[in-house]
Amino acid sequence: MPSVGPLHDLHAAAAAVFVERRGFEVVASYGDPAAEYDAALDGPALVDLTERGVLEASGPKRLSFLQGMLSNDVEGRPPGQGCRAAMMTVKGHVVALVRALVDTDTVRLETETERLAPLQRTLEHHRVGAPVRFRPLSVSVVAVLGMRAGDVLKAAGVDPPLDPESHRRVSLGGHDVVLARAGDLPGGGFVLHVAPEGVAESWGALRAAGARPVGRGALDARRVEDLRPWYGVDITEDNLLHETGLVGECHSPTKGCYLGQETVARLEARGGHVNKALRRLRLSAPATPEEPVTHEGREVGKVTTTAHSRRFGPIALAYVHRSCFAGGTSLEVAGAPATVVDGFHEE
Repeated sequence: MPSVGPLHDLHAAAAAVFVERRGFEVVASYGDPAAEYDAALDGPALVDLTERGVLEASGPKRLSFLQGMLSNDVEGRPPGQGCRAAMMTVKGHVVALVRALVDTDTVRLETETERLAPLQRTLEHHRVGAPVRFRPLSVSVVAVLGMRAGDVLKAAGVDPPLDPESHRRVSLGGHDVVLARAGDLPGGGFVLHVAPEGVAESWGALRAAGARPVGRGALDARRVEDLRPWYGVDITEDNLLHETGLVGECHSPTKGCYLGQETVARLEARGGHVNKALRRLRLSAPATPEEPVTHEGREVGKVTTTAHSRRFGPIALAYVHRSCFAGGTSLEVAGAPATVVDGFHEE
């Protein structure tokens, strides 16, 4: 049975249609995909990220230790700032993508719940006596997105942070919340870390301020449009960071050594060239994840996320061979024509 979050009954009462994603029950739609897409685009939209969790790092050496483990600069950030980063194997394969939020005495590492255990194991394996401790927090993660996401937070009495991954503690619905600007959301939305016992009230406060709940159909469409890949859906341990297109966001070229740095540095020295990479596709017919991508009868990749955009029709993210990177390249997905696009533009 899939894991169910604390907002399940609230979603069910709103006529949500549920689907299972990687062991979690998530909302596919609330019955009006077109309106949900519009909310995800213009905002404010509200999404329950049931599958996300948080690992807390504490101890006097937490920043210097994480600096040697994660791909981005953690140690150089003061409390209230943060970054996105990758935890990799020594060979450069991505174990997890994290949002690292630096606070006065702790660092919060937000990632997929299924990644919390391997992330903690890897960190503790390399700790080697350093005074650093790790513990999973009992936290629910909720997202606000769309161009008016900041407006709804202000209407709820919350002053939103502006810089990517910057964060602050606020009160919402009578509960303490950590609010962070979220670079992995389409359009640059926000995530909220809320104790499970307070998430219903915080959700209700955002609804009362004007946010509309949306399902993963709308969210996925916006993720594909904005090229926002997520771990577990578009990225796994099979991938190198350069293949994901996230090197610029999740990697610091000026920091010292970290786990997997040799692979990243070697690829950077070669101009970032990899054999396959994530691209946006415009489809002529709906497709499903894992379907092969072909070019002139030869398999050149695989679909990861598929969606239906209210503006652009069926679209997808897919890994394709380097010979097909260029925008305008004609491909086939499940036998139907598809095209690599550098970006989606309304005609």
